[in-house]
Amino acid sequence: MDRISPALGKTLSAARAPIAAFAAMGVLWGTFAAVLPDLKAQLGVDERTLGLLLLATPLAAISAMLAAPMIGAALGRAALPVAAGLMALAFMLPGQVWVPLLFPLAMMCCGASTGLTDVLMNARVSALENARGLHLMNLCHAAYSFGYAGGAMATGAMRGAEWGPAWVMGTCAMLALVMVVLTIEADGRIEGLRKPKDGSAAPLGLIPVFGGVIVLIAFLTENAAENWSALHIEQTLGGSPEQGAMGPAALALTMGFARLAGQGLVARINPFRLLMGGAVLSAIGALGAAMAVTPTMAYAGFIVMGIGSSVIAPTGFSLVGRLAEPQSRARAVARATLLGYCGYFFGPPMLGFLAGTFGLRFAFVFAAAMLLMVLVVAPLMRRAGNAE
Repeated sequence: MDRISPALGKTLSAARAPIAAFAAMGVLWGTFAAVLPDLKAQLGVDERTLGLLLLATPLAAISAMLAAPMIGAALGRAALPVAAGLMALAFMLPGQVWVPLLFPLAMMCCGASTGLTDVLMNARVSALENARGLHLMNLCHAAYSFGYAGGAMATGAMRGAEWGPAWVMGTCAMLALVMVVLTIEADGRIEGLRKPKDGSAAPLGLIPVFGGVIVLIAFLTENAAENWSALHIEQTLGGSPEQGAMGPAALALTMGFARLAGQGLVARINPFRLLMGGAVLSAIGALGAAMAVTPTMAYAGFIVMGIGSSVIAPTGFSLVGRLAEPQSRARAVARATLLGYCGYFFGPPMLGFLAGTFGLRFAFVFAAAMLLMVLVVAPLMRRAGNAE
């Protein structure tokens, strides 16, 4: 134990700022997923309309991600704290909205601030990994999962006590703001966000494209499942609000513990095999959730899905940072983040549309089919890495 503790302390100390940013983001999106049934009722819309209202979120996020390298370079070491602070404040807004036409504006604020934070925190982790020779990506994504689970479970308790969406989202946003303080670093500048003006930068190539597609698939299915699992349990399976909140919480908690385990596995197992094995296992879990007839069966499906999905996105990001040229690493990770988080944001509205048209069970079958696409993309990324 004495041998492990110093190494763990070194890892946690090195990654303190991005860990706090990941955890804050997890709390905010976990809260949003678990309070979504109440937001739906507050707005008075069905699943399909709610999915359409959520489409504003990815549009704002993608715009912010495109501007993130420029903004991050301009803000210097304050970039991550400023972005994470704006994100926490933005999540106070959706609970205040009762008119459907205003809801997309609130979600655009959430999407833009999340997109900016995501690019910056993933680029910061990749820089720390390669500068210090540490595996940090799984640990940071585990912090997101634990934050997500905590936000979902706290929201379930507040909903059970009949708190409205405004109080629920405001409370969790304040908690996230406290975490943002921990993102402040003396040397937190993220180098390499801007392309050198002298033309010395190496081309990014296909590695961030394939890596981004893998992350896109992971986040499309993961975030869609987290956002719609509460509705699936409450409306399809007749569960209570507390049982509904446990759907995203079970998925996120499983992913958190599995990512902690993956922190050690990633150094021992071929990362491409880890990607493909995780995708198959996650697809099996998604099919289990689709065929569930009780909340307990759905939880089992989400747990299996969480174990499989836990390694896909962190391993994809880590591979992009490892295979990219050092002087282009931050831009490569930013490119992969932009592609990947299209899935993060488009997943919930896409599954909302499918759920409104074909039912929530079909939406989870679609998620399983998307996960199996990793079996095609991962070998392509490996070949691109060997060629470059």
